[in-house]
Amino acid sequence: MIISCAFNHQLSDAYSLNMFLVAWAKHARLEKMSNLPSFRPSILNPRHPPHYETSLDNLYIPITSLPPPSSFEEPLNSRMYYVRAESIKRIQSEASTKETKRSKLLSFTAYLWKLLADGNNDVGSTLSRMGVVVDGRRFVMKVNEKVSPMLDNHYGNVLSIPYGVAANSELKAMPLHEVANRVHGFVAEATNEEHFRGLIDWVELHRPTQAVARIYFGNEKSEGRAMVVSSGRDLPINDMDFGWGKPEFGSYHVPWGSRTGYINTMPSASGNGDWVVYMHLNDKEFDVIEHMAPDVFTPLSISTLV
Repeated sequence: MIISCAFNHQLSDAYSLNMFLVAWAKHARLEKMSNLPSFRPSILNPRHPPHYETSLDNLYIPITSLPPPSSFEEPLNSRMYYVRAESIKRIQSEASTKETKRSKLLSFTAYLWKLLADGNNDVGSTLSRMGVVVDGRRFVMKVNEKVSPMLDNHYGNVLSIPYGVAANSELKAMPLHEVANRVHGFVAEATNEEHFRGLIDWVELHRPTQAVARIYFGNEKSEGRAMVVSSGRDLPINDMDFGWGKPEFGSYHVPWGSRTGYINTMPSASGNGDWVVYMHLNDKEFDVIEHMAPDVFTPLSISTLV
């Protein structure tokens, strides 16, 4: 049995989708929902007067200011990989130092950024961009250093996508922990309440024009290839029993409309710390991943799930 659903990312993020999937599963089993979703967009109202730091102009762009589409757009394809827990721990160890232990997601992001730079032999592509999806629920409306109950169950989209730019030659020369420091640097700029309050105000001041994250668009030749890493590791696979047993596999799929690459990390249904990683990249990038890191990325198959 396979269950799937589609949702609009403009209206909800993965956190909200997870709430829906768990509630759907409980309803199918005739159980009462433990957490009722909150549909109160007013909790994210702009300030009066609205104001924001100018750095947000580097992260977001009105849709009317998008550059013209490229005359040649290399198609992106989707593949899925299985990553063992021991590989994740090794990457995290190499991305950390005695003074600073980096998170698994940040370490994995740094590893991918460096891996693709190491395998980039295109002399015309000197730069690359890496973005990370940040959930703002942890930083807005805290109560005693915990997420406010009003946001904990908020159904909507509370995301930001900070990103960094680096020369591929620079990434090649760096040890992994220095690349991780670079990733930590640009992510840290978004992991605070002021960033998200400023983002709400930025949107308000640009109404009614729609906006997009700048990393999703750009001149690939001058700005280099770009990709975004998102964490789906909170996908509640074991809570999605619709009445016929625990699922064997769960995944997100993103029908991407951008030239920017996309990577999503998800937990294996085994619950042993392994990951399922969804990737939407071009063929050259898949070649680098599969030829330079076959010990890390195993193409997903039935045999890897059992």
